[in-house]
Amino acid sequence: GNWRAPDDQTYDVNVRLAPEARNTPQDLERLPFALANADGSNRIVRLNQVASVRESTGPNQINRRDLTREVAVNANVHNRSAGEVSGDIRKALDSMAFPPGYRYQFGGSTKNMAESFSYAISALLLAVVFIYMILASQFKSFVQPLALMTALPLTLIGVVLALLMFGSSLSMFSIIGVIMLMGLVTKNAILLVDFAIRAREDHTNEQGQPAPGMSRHDALLMAARVRLRPILMTTLAMIFGMVPLAFAISEGSEQRAPMGQAVIGGVITSSLLTLVVVPVVYCYMDDLAQWARRLLGRKAS
Repeated sequence: GNWRAPDDQTYDVNVRLAPEARNTPQDLERLPFALANADGSNRIVRLNQVASVRESTGPNQINRRDLTREVAVNANVHNRSAGEVSGDIRKALDSMAFPPGYRYQFGGSTKNMAESFSYAISALLLAVVFIYMILASQFKSFVQPLALMTALPLTLIGVVLALLMFGSSLSMFSIIGVIMLMGLVTKNAILLVDFAIRAREDHTNEQGQPAPGMSRHDALLMAARVRLRPILMTTLAMIFGMVPLAFAISEGSEQRAPMGQAVIGGVITSSLLTLVVVPVVYCYMDDLAQWARRLLGRKAS
């Protein structure tokens, strides 16, 4: 209980039996305590009259959270990622039949990793939205950015293959690498499509006379031929820049290695497939835009 001193200070008071009064279970069975009667009076009874005393094992400390008892189990992983171990533990716990009132939840690094993954996925989605908004404002079209953004899913192919080849798993650092790729791989499609769009526009030749633009087919072929060199140069620069990080050359960089591996794999596949997939999708999107303009023109007339 509490005891208030004359100086108005409150002190905690704990009462404990003398050592000779609590040596054996029989001593505890004779422990007297007060019980309240129905009329409000108290009566003294012994502990063995209302309970049985026996030796057993129990926790030396009881932790509580939200008015329930809590037992924390901590462990470290060895030669495996925390995500893989957490998945195996979750499967084992799900296969068990817990008594009523028992439940489990992950904490520590597993909980932090799950929260970080959710934040990273939100950041990835926002990056895609912002990229689309910027491309739509730059090309003044809501359809053409879709052709450019087909380079984004192409990066995932390289990311998965690179992580499998290096024997790494999907981690927070690899997701950061994917977010970086969202902006890196789009530039290759911008270089290609922007050149094709400008080549299709009417222009003035060297003699100052108006000249018609190229056909869509010829413009895409010229764009692929002219833009191939800058695309390869930027791709190789990014790959060689990420090699020290991907191979964990420096001490303590093993944790960050998946980020470099994801960037290298995504840049390679997106750069190679952008020259093939993006022009094809651009043709389909251009046909769709022309069909929509013809349809709206007929409705207006």
